[in-house]
Amino acid sequence: MAETKREIERKFEFTQADAGRGSGSGSPDRSGPPDRKPARKDRPRLPDLTGTAGVETVSPQGTVDLDAVYWDTPDQRLAADGLTLRRRTGGADAGWHLKLPVSPDVRDEVRAPLSDTVPDRLAELVRSRVRDGRLEPQVRLRSSREVSHLLDADGAVLAELSTDTVRARRGKARATWTEVEVELADGVDPELLDAVERRFREEGLRVCEAPSKLARALTETGGAPPARTETGPAEDTAGARVLGYLREQRDTLVAQDPAVRRDLPDSVHQMRVAMRRMRSAFKTYRKVLDRAATDPLGEELRRLAAELGVARDQEVMAERLLTHLGELPDTLRLGPVRGRLRVWDTTRGHAARQQALAALDSDRYVALLDALDALLADPPLREAAGRPAEEVLPTAVTHDFERLAGRVETALDLAPGHDRDLALHAARKAAKRARYAADAAVPALGKPAAHLSKAAKKVQTLLGDHQDGVVAREALRTIAVQATAAGESAFTWGLLYGREESLAERSERRLPEVWRKAAAVRDRVDLNG
Repeated sequence: MAETKREIERKFEFTQADAGRGSGSGSPDRSGPPDRKPARKDRPRLPDLTGTAGVETVSPQGTVDLDAVYWDTPDQRLAADGLTLRRRTGGADAGWHLKLPVSPDVRDEVRAPLSDTVPDRLAELVRSRVRDGRLEPQVRLRSSREVSHLLDADGAVLAELSTDTVRARRGKARATWTEVEVELADGVDPELLDAVERRFREEGLRVCEAPSKLARALTETGGAPPARTETGPAEDTAGARVLGYLREQRDTLVAQDPAVRRDLPDSVHQMRVAMRRMRSAFKTYRKVLDRAATDPLGEELRRLAAELGVARDQEVMAERLLTHLGELPDTLRLGPVRGRLRVWDTTRGHAARQQALAALDSDRYVALLDALDALLADPPLREAAGRPAEEVLPTAVTHDFERLAGRVETALDLAPGHDRDLALHAARKAAKRARYAADAAVPALGKPAAHLSKAAKKVQTLLGDHQDGVVAREALRTIAVQATAAGESAFTWGLLYGREESLAERSERRLPEVWRKAAAVRDRVDLNG
């Protein structure tokens, strides 16, 4: 069973002059046996942090010896994306540790018990990077860690201060250095790290250039991950802008994979958005990339988004129904309505999550990731790709906005009912595509494209609320049938059904005005300016 810990920490290193006083030269070392343990007395001395940002006492905790073997593919796919996977003995948290970057100074560490091979749970979390590759031991780091606790006036731990003398070995290459790590206790203000950094700088320490011990070990032993090579047209061309946008979405898709597997909030949504943005870009910028190559990938992205969408749609719908149910007075909640909703959500939610995980575990998913990488490494460019972005992108964005206009006008011409609901859903998807087209063009076209994106988003949001209401009515009817079959009152479900009808009618009444304002933005902005 894996557990997760959020780490907020900052690493520091001594300047060359200070490091020279001890063993932390920070340079390759081939002069002696690989496992010779440096004497503790050689360590550079740390400045006293007493009085720094609420630190009342620095309490020594002793020294611990750590032995970590870092695993990766032979071509360092995990290291290239800032992930580390290690098997470590020594210390209180011996076991397997997978560190996933969250933001600067912040990582999630997923832990699993010691075993001889990579635990299945951790292997799943790196699948979007490893794919059909092979995880093998790459680097061994042996550290002598001197630990102190930074305590406040009440004796509570604010942070752990560690001075690590590190010996790295990768094949026959070796390196040694000393670094200092400050890791915050849970709930402590990150301002403490800034205060410690200011104090350290006064005494000649600086923030480490390498983001992790592994990154430093690879650099100093000549094993840094190779740079990703992806070709493309010259900078500021339409091709360069579109490919840059697509690569951002590809990277988001890959990065969200472990978050989806960990069932983190909003992760499925973010992953699906990346897929939709890529699909939209393939269609919008068909003058830039050959659709003979992008259409099959777009279809695979559509299929995967649909597989994941069941879980996301269930999450959104359950939250909507629970909110509306909670807004009713007790006198209108007849029968075990909360229990009935919970049963409906649990049953559908579990099945939806299993469907999403099965999609991510499939060979088809890995093939899609590989195909996206291949397309972006050697893109199927058309003639327009080599032209300036300012000449090509405005036409594509304008075309998608005109397409949206047609969808909205078609829907407004229909009478309320099923056909109009379908037309409004089509208009919603067109609004989303117009918004994504404008978003992709913002780096090249600036504020005019940003204004169009904002206008399209307002239309999309209104139509999204309408579509959620359509789906909610179907869900409420299903729940009412189940309640009736169980001998329960269906009154409350019928009441909520009527409310959803009223909300949908309100959205439809608002659409002409919302669209009028969006069309005014379209008429006002000059994408060619």
